[in-house]
Amino acid sequence: MQIDDLTPAERRVWHAFPRGATVDFRTGADDDPDAGADWGPERTLRASVVKALLVSGPEVDGEVPALRVSGARVTGPLDLTHAVIDHPVRLAHCHFTDAPDFYGAQLRRLSLRGSALPALDLGGVRIDGLLQLSECRMGGRIQMVGAQIAGALFLARARLTTQDSAKPALRLSQATIGEDLCAPGLTATGEIRLGGTTVGGSVDLTEARLDPPRGLAVDAQKITVDGDVVMKRARVRGWIGLRGARITGRLDLSYIDLARPGEAVLRAGNASIGQLWLRGGPPVDGRVGLRHAQMDVLFLEPEVVPGPVYLEGLVYTSLIPGEPAARRLPLLERDGDGYVPYAYEQLTAAYRRIGDDDAARRVQLAKQRRRRATLSWYGRVWGTVQDATVGYGFRPLRACGWLLSLVAVGSITFGLHHPRPLKPSEAPGFDPVFYTLDLLLPVISFGQESAFAPDGWYQKLSYVLVLAGWILASTVVAGVARIVNRQ
Repeated sequence: MQIDDLTPAERRVWHAFPRGATVDFRTGADDDPDAGADWGPERTLRASVVKALLVSGPEVDGEVPALRVSGARVTGPLDLTHAVIDHPVRLAHCHFTDAPDFYGAQLRRLSLRGSALPALDLGGVRIDGLLQLSECRMGGRIQMVGAQIAGALFLARARLTTQDSAKPALRLSQATIGEDLCAPGLTATGEIRLGGTTVGGSVDLTEARLDPPRGLAVDAQKITVDGDVVMKRARVRGWIGLRGARITGRLDLSYIDLARPGEAVLRAGNASIGQLWLRGGPPVDGRVGLRHAQMDVLFLEPEVVPGPVYLEGLVYTSLIPGEPAARRLPLLERDGDGYVPYAYEQLTAAYRRIGDDDAARRVQLAKQRRRRATLSWYGRVWGTVQDATVGYGFRPLRACGWLLSLVAVGSITFGLHHPRPLKPSEAPGFDPVFYTLDLLLPVISFGQESAFAPDGWYQKLSYVLVLAGWILASTVVAGVARIVNRQ
């Protein structure tokens, strides 16, 4: 391109390029790139001139060329498909009339910070340094499928919108980011797709505002993150998909405002997460799915998840904060899969690891009571008897209470109304206490039951005591067996 064909604005940029100098067309700090369509020729650059500079711009010995422009209006399509660009590119706070196309390009570093663009195609791009898209305003989607970014990706306070609700606002699937994906304060009115992406650092979506038109807010299935995924104080009006995700550090959903009434809001089945934090903020309005997920630490405040949950196969090592069993059990009772024995076993194990055996017994008792509702009528009857007598073996002192009560009833009754001896000449002296114990204890004999026979109503009482003794003995044996098997 001949320099005589350039406008004064383009000539300034052309001369600055070989030295890597910055050309700033802004008239003030409050320049708004969204209003860039009204900017005049004094700050307008043709996309063809920008392309010529990046592909074959002039160079000066001893200088490092770079394109550094702020506050320009770039007209026409900037097509750099499969281009190899050896110098840094910064087009900050610019207004683009057409969507730039960097598909398959190779760059050292790219910054479009604060710019307004109709859309952006970075599919298959390879960037040796960082990609800076903070504070950008996108009227269409950002396409970054298969991108390889050696450094970090910045989307802080960016605003992403899509005119087509069927297309995502950000498509970053199957990409590789060497360092962090840093997007605090991100606003998106379309889907964010991160499926299959690998992030060498952390993902920061703190205070993000996500309001997708079709329900899916973040699709991060099978994402791999070596650091943390942070969504503290985010506002999400859709569901977050983390099925099969691998997050080495913390998935921090503290103080999140997550709502999708009657629908799923978090799907993290088969995910492997170092720590999951769900605490503070308003209660989650929707279903939470953690089927077959694995995590070292589950930081879950019970009141944050008041709705249905799916916990089948969930494995965790530590459960915090420390809460009594009565506060944790309602969560298991809301499991959308119904009675899930494994969920009770996991909660029991968590209490035992911190030495709270009483809470562990309460969980096991709640498990047996929940299981009883799934049995046949005779199973429910027998379960009710075990619960009332010995608390399924977890309340053994109840059996002593029942036994003492029955001994007291029998002793008083038979003490006032002695049963007649079967053989008066051979009968031992009558003792109402040991006679009652003879009736109650099926395997112990004190010689009283075989020597005396009550009549009438007192005979029926003796039958009741014998039957009660067998029931107490059976339930105690069943409870002891359950404890031994558990240990």
